[in-house]
Amino acid sequence: MDYKYIEQLLERYWACQTMPEEEAILRTFFEQPSVPAHLAMWRDLFVYENIQAEEKLDTGFDERLCRLAGIENASTQVTAPVIVRARRLSLSRRLRPLYRAVASVAIVMVVGTAAQHIFNRPQEVMEWDYNPATYQDSYDNPKEAYETLDDGIRELRDVLNIPEKADSIGKNERPIIKG
Repeated sequence: MDYKYIEQLLERYWACQTMPEEEAILRTFFEQPSVPAHLAMWRDLFVYENIQAEEKLDTGFDERLCRLAGIENASTQVTAPVIVRARRLSLSRRLRPLYRAVASVAIVMVVGTAAQHIFNRPQEVMEWDYNPATYQDSYDNPKEAYETLDDGIRELRDVLNIPEKADSIGKNERPIIKG
């Protein structure tokens, strides 16, 4: 059997050039129990369309939907089409999404600039001078220097909670060496 007409209809169907009557011909053709093998892959599509076209909603569907939506007069069914009128939008109302986008970009930019300013603040870097010829004593009296150093060490011990031991340097004691 020659199925050229059906193949032509299918080509026109995929190109969206068929009329509703031609689509009905395709549906009735694919409802047959025996469909050629090279056209069988399209059968499920057209059979599915027929099954879906036959399904209807329950009679109480509108009432349940109105009850869920909170509409009081659920018993009245809408038979006439509802006319929806378009509202005119002002320019500021049309640009409101753009204003929101610009505001969010501005906020991100301000936060980013502030974070960059905080993190890129120049740090005070103390450079070490490794040239011994440039060293200068800060104390003229060695006894003052020793007392200042000793006070600093005691403060460090207090902070670190290290108990004081007998200091051999301050008491002019010599360590005992057995030998």
